[in-house]
Amino acid sequence: MGLFDRLRGESDPRVVFLGIDGVPFSLLDEHPDEFPNFAALADEGSAGPIDSIVPPESSACWPSLTTGVNPGETGVYGFQDREIGTYDTYVPMGRDVQATRIWDRVANDGRDATVMNVPVTFPPQRNVQRMVSGFLSPSVEKAAYPDDLREYLESIDYKIDADVKQGHEEDKGPFMDDAHETLDRRYEAFTNYLEQDDWDLFFGVFMTTDRVNHFLFEDYERDGPNKEAFMEFYRQLDEYVGNIRGMLSDDTTLVVASDHGFTSLDYEVHLNEWLEQEDWLSYRDDEHEELGDIADDTRAYSLIPGRFYINLENREPRGSVPEDEYESVRAELKEELEALEGPDGRKVCERVVEKQQAFRGDHDDIAPDLVAIPNHGFDLKAGFTGGSDVFADGPRNGMHSFDNASLFIDTPGASIEDCDLLDIAPTILDLMELEFSRTEFDGASLVRS
Repeated sequence: MGLFDRLRGESDPRVVFLGIDGVPFSLLDEHPDEFPNFAALADEGSAGPIDSIVPPESSACWPSLTTGVNPGETGVYGFQDREIGTYDTYVPMGRDVQATRIWDRVANDGRDATVMNVPVTFPPQRNVQRMVSGFLSPSVEKAAYPDDLREYLESIDYKIDADVKQGHEEDKGPFMDDAHETLDRRYEAFTNYLEQDDWDLFFGVFMTTDRVNHFLFEDYERDGPNKEAFMEFYRQLDEYVGNIRGMLSDDTTLVVASDHGFTSLDYEVHLNEWLEQEDWLSYRDDEHEELGDIADDTRAYSLIPGRFYINLENREPRGSVPEDEYESVRAELKEELEALEGPDGRKVCERVVEKQQAFRGDHDDIAPDLVAIPNHGFDLKAGFTGGSDVFADGPRNGMHSFDNASLFIDTPGASIEDCDLLDIAPTILDLMELEFSRTEFDGASLVRS
């Protein structure tokens, strides 16, 4: 029985979801002595690696995780999406998510949801109990609703995100100090509202894990100079997750998950530079910095991460590829991507996925025609300024992976095998005994008998 167990009588079961952005399952699973609370959660409940989605990028992943449907339904395909019928691009925010979030289902059932720091939720919704938006939010002042939540968060110097610019410096000490401060304030806020015990769904995300992984993951995997700093950060996360687990009452199930895995990074791959060198893309003039600067004879262009679009007639405003040549041109591009090798001779792409394989829904007009899933070690870039080498080094030494995301469910009755990110939302609803139709989701509950 948890510290804050309450007498709820015949009340409905509750769920606490903790997001650990970008944490690979193998990291936690291979170090039970370092991370005893995650080990106990796995031993006493259910745990395992899961797949992410296509593409495995946080701006696409979190809308899918929180709705249970693929980007073709959410309408969010990545950090930058293309406006229909133009070359204009935009950064998707919470209101761009076109599918029903799990906390909306909870609220529609008359129950209360506290939502904290989930990426792609700005501006905060007003139909839930309380919300502070996460990644992409400009400030706590603008990201928190209602006022008492904002006032509390400001009083503890709550941080929406770690300062990633500090991660670019050779000395990672200041960056890690900031990462710990961000983690500490997140934990302080989470426990404050967990203790209030007035919610049915608590949904909070630790995103600082992703930030630390981007700048120190190679140190962890390859015994670099910052490995101990990396491990100490994760030991602190493990302690915090264990403390939260110990607080929860018997009517509450803890679910912990990441949105994608992580791997060491060897090469940034500048794909629009590659497309230009291979005569797929050209620009109107030498002064170019955005998608709208491409020339009329461009046959294809790329947006991060690894998304490729055919410059198609009657879809793009200056499309050069006739519709009756679409399939053959896409097949040609796919073949060239599958053959692309890095400086070390390894294939850049683990696979190249056609849009019909990855996406289903009402937002086909902005879906990429191909998505390249990189092999471990490659980060797929897509700027339009040009002038760089196809393969380059950057300030980060870790990058997302499609495989090896994490899922822990504090019940032994879950089946975590051959599953993915889209199974999490229906699983949470099942744990809360909220009714839903199987056809509403691309995933399926992992706890149904």
